[in-house]
Amino acid sequence: MAKSPESETTRLDDAARAGWLYYVADNSQDEIARKLGVSRQVAQRLVSLAVSERLVRVWLDHPIAACMELAARLTEAFGLLYCEVVPSDPNSTSQVLGTAEAAGRYLERVLRAQEPMILALGTGRSIRAAVNQLPTMDCPQHKVISLIGNVAPDGSASFYDVITKIADKTNAPHYPMSVPVFAATQDERQMILQLKPVQQVYALAAKADICMIGVGTIGEDAALFVDGFVEISEVRALIKAGAVGEITGRAFDANGNFIRGLISDRVVSAPMPADSQTPVIGVAMGSAKFRAIRGALLGKLVNGLITDEATAAALLA
Repeated sequence: MAKSPESETTRLDDAARAGWLYYVADNSQDEIARKLGVSRQVAQRLVSLAVSERLVRVWLDHPIAACMELAARLTEAFGLLYCEVVPSDPNSTSQVLGTAEAAGRYLERVLRAQEPMILALGTGRSIRAAVNQLPTMDCPQHKVISLIGNVAPDGSASFYDVITKIADKTNAPHYPMSVPVFAATQDERQMILQLKPVQQVYALAAKADICMIGVGTIGEDAALFVDGFVEISEVRALIKAGAVGEITGRAFDANGNFIRGLISDRVVSAPMPADSQTPVIGVAMGSAKFRAIRGALLGKLVNGLITDEATAAALLA
């Protein structure tokens, strides 16, 4: 039987109270159990629920010196406007652990600013994970735009598109790109670019105050292929042409040079702002993405980076 809205609300209220007692008031789980009149096992589950439902958010107030040093070295080595390095968990296989939380805090700081600004976002697992970290806010002064389409060749929408989700959390006016990531032909691309909503997004992207994007790999396990946006033959052609990564569907080589031809002639995503002082923050981590991240940094495709300490150390090696 489905739980009633009232019982679900009571459960979340109890979880919030348990989370406050544990993380803010520094109570043990035994103390929480006694104060709430429940068993220790129930108290433990309530604290876990408070975290999983994002009723509480946990972060370190103490900066880790090694991470700060790596961030400073990356900033100097690649001329970055912004860099944040988070601790690595050697046993984790996640590609967003820590970076999602850091990117979420960055977005929250941006969105809490009172001065109106345009925030441009890519799509993908890292950006979606970052947006998932955001609390509910009221930010009607800002505009949020998608830099890339969200429709696959079969007409299905991308699961990792974030514009509607961030709009739900912030009440900010949002401008999606409800068009294919890649047009079928160059002529079709030109037709899509003539659409007024697409032209509006392009115009806003050119004036964006901040961009945040994921950095994707080019390989047979590339997200573009796994998510159905390109064929395996197209991926192999890109590899043969020297591609190691992509941002907003635009493939580039190990030195950060965009690959001409192939799918690049059909991508519909909006270009990044031409102003080199506009922060373009890449969010990526992991050995699988090392070549792509390094290429994006070398080619100045991003001028900001949120990554983990293992990736940062590899980039500086």
